[in-house]
Amino acid sequence: MGASRAEKELYFVKLKELIAKFPSIFIVNVDNVGSNQMHQIRVALRGKGVVLMGKNTMVRRALRGIVSEYPSLERLLPHVKGNIGFVFTSSDLADIRDIITANKVAAPARAGAFAPLDVTIPAGNTGMEPGKTSFFQALGIPTKIARGTIEIVSDVKVVTAGSRVGSSEATLLNMLNISPFTYGMTVVQIYDQGQVFEPSVLDVDAQELVDRFLTGIKTIAALSLALNYPTIVSVSHSLVNAYKNLIAISLATDYTFEGSEKAKEYLANPEAFAAAAPVAAAAEAAPAAEEAKEEAKDEEESDDDLGFGLFD
Repeated sequence: MGASRAEKELYFVKLKELIAKFPSIFIVNVDNVGSNQMHQIRVALRGKGVVLMGKNTMVRRALRGIVSEYPSLERLLPHVKGNIGFVFTSSDLADIRDIITANKVAAPARAGAFAPLDVTIPAGNTGMEPGKTSFFQALGIPTKIARGTIEIVSDVKVVTAGSRVGSSEATLLNMLNISPFTYGMTVVQIYDQGQVFEPSVLDVDAQELVDRFLTGIKTIAALSLALNYPTIVSVSHSLVNAYKNLIAISLATDYTFEGSEKAKEYLANPEAFAAAAPVAAAAEAAPAAEEAKEEAKDEEESDDDLGFGLFD
């Protein structure tokens, strides 16, 4: 039975109030989420976010009614499909995403349902009587009889992610007391201050943003230098390259300036610089050695000043 006119009007008013109050909206998928699980998620979000559910046709109509006031909401319309709902928040997006996805409930495999992940039955003793070997044979699972019970010889994948669970697979998994799936609210898209993006964006940390920014700066600098088009990020490189060119010209000619004098001296007499390096290192090491000797001497004198012999 559809919602009454009064209920629809109340929904439109509530949706508009939440959009005006909260800058961020999570579009969440609620497939296989029960009422008790939904209640627990609402409790976990209390004070941090508000969950709002509604039929897609009613949601689209409500959004279209306020698009003139909030034009960016039109970006939400393509994502209003399937079994979805909204979570409104003004808190940290990563924290709210974690709260939404943290509530998971283990569920058995149901025949005909789509598997969210691969399911593998591990090798080992099942504790089942030999009369139930037919279930394993139907699925091509290698078994043997050990101590009067069925034992699986090796690990076998019985369900592939994205495919429907067969009746034989569901029966066998339930007989083995394996509940391979977990169901909970999942985030489909995030709307934040007029922009819509995937939840994976929240996994990008600050260091990765800095690295990407630096990579962009390097790319711009390289393009600017290649095109001889000066930009803020390429000016420093251009100045350094120009200075290198001036030194090269000075070395090739008789013209000398302060920056090129040392380079000319080095090229004219490299042996002097090679000999000066060890001398400079030794000169720096000598004061340190002297200081160490002085400290040792002071310690010996302080011991003598005590005025006591070994057996006094």
